Amino acid sequence: MSLPLADIRVIAIEQYGAGPFGSLHLADLGADVIKIEDPRTGGDVGRYVPPFQEDEDSLFFETFNRNKRSLSLDLSIAAGRAVLEDLVRVSDAVYSNLRGDVPEHLRIRYPDLCHLNPRIVCVSLSGFGSTGPRHREPAYDYLLQGLAGWMSITGEPDSPPTKSGLSLVDYAGGLVAALALVAGVHAAHRDGAGMDCDLSLFDTAIALTTYLATWHLNGGFRPRRMPSSSHPSLVPFQNFATSDGWIVVACPKEKFWRRLAVVIGHPELAEDPRFVDFAARAHHADELRRILGDEFRRAPALEWVERLAAAGVPCAPINDLPAALADHQTTARGLILEVEHPRWGTVREPASPLKVGQTPAPRRRAPRRNEHARTILEDLLGYTSEHIAELAAQGAFG
Repeated sequence: MSLPLADIRVIAIEQYGAGPFGSLHLADLGADVIKIEDPRTGGDVGRYVPPFQEDEDSLFFETFNRNKRSLSLDLSIAAGRAVLEDLVRVSDAVYSNLRGDVPEHLRIRYPDLCHLNPRIVCVSLSGFGSTGPRHREPAYDYLLQGLAGWMSITGEPDSPPTKSGLSLVDYAGGLVAALALVAGVHAAHRDGAGMDCDLSLFDTAIALTTYLATWHLNGGFRPRRMPSSSHPSLVPFQNFATSDGWIVVACPKEKFWRRLAVVIGHPELAEDPRFVDFAARAHHADELRRILGDEFRRAPALEWVERLAAAGVPCAPINDLPAALADHQTTARGLILEVEHPRWGTVREPASPLKVGQTPAPRRRAPRRNEHARTILEDLLGYTSEHIAELAAQGAFG
C-alpha cells in the first residue's frame, strides 16, 4: 500500500519552525513537499540556527525538513515567477508561513493562481492572519505566548510570567495549517475548485486557551498561576516533591482519589467531608496539598510511581529530556528515527506521531539547498537543459 498522501504535491514557501513543522508531517505521510528557498537569503533561515550548525547545515533545519525536496527560486523576478507558476500547474497546494500581508504581495493566493490550476489550495500560516489591525506585524512563538495569555498562567504563583519550555504555538500552528491543507485538498478533489486557507499563530494560541477561556467568557473566571503546576480546579492533579525528585499525580476521577488515599495509608481521607468530592477538595485544596506533600516526601520518586501505578492511580516521574527519550515507551513506539547525513553522519531525531496505516514513513534526510533542482525542473516540469540555462541566466535560481 502507498502512503496516505502519496498523490499530493505541496509547494512550500516556508521557513524556520511553524511552517516547516506542519509540512514535515505531510512529507512523512508521503506528500511530495517541494521546499522553495530564496537564494538571496541563503534559503531557509533555519539552516543557520546554532549550536549544531556548519555552513548551510544545522540539526535545527534537519529536525523540521526531512523527506522534502529543495529548489532555490527567486520569486521576485519574472523568470523565478514563471517556474513557480509551472509548479502550481502540477501541484495540489501552495503552503506558506509568511507575514500576513506577504502572500498578497507575492501573489500566491487563490485568486492569483486559480487561472493556472482551478483546484489549487493556497494555505497561509501567518502570525496574525490576513485581516485585523496586526496582520502586517511579524510574530514569533514567544511573543504570542505572552500576547495570548499563556505566560500569565504558566509558572509558580510568585514567579514572573513564564513561557512554555517548547515552542508550542509554532508547532500547534503548523499542525493546524497541515490539517487545513489536507481538508482543502480533499474538498478541491471533490468539488473541482480550490480555495484560500487563512491560518494564524495568534488564532491557534487563542483557540488553545480552550476551557479556561470558556470559563472566563461565561462566568468571569480569571485563571492564575498555580502552585506546583496544579490543575485550576481538580485536586489533587499536580507535581509533588518526593525524597529524591518530583512526580506528577492526577485524580481526574473520584475513583482515583479513593485509590490514592489507600496508597498513602490514609483511606479515611476519602470519606473526610473536606475531601469527599471534587468540590470539597477544591475548597480545601491548600490543606489537602499539605497533607499529600508531607506523605510524598517520605519515599523516593520511583517507589511512589510503582506503588501508585500498581493501584491504578495516574502518575508519572518528571523526567528530564534524556530520560524521556530513553523511556521504554519511546523505544516501543518507534519515536526515534535515524537518517544518514553527509555532514552529521547518522542523525537521530524525533519521529512523527502520525501513524496512518501500515506503510512505514520514508526516512530521507533534510535536503541541501537546491539539491533537487534538476529532478524537479527536468523530470517534473519537463524543462530542457537549454531552457534551464536560459532561466538561470535570467536569475531564476539566484
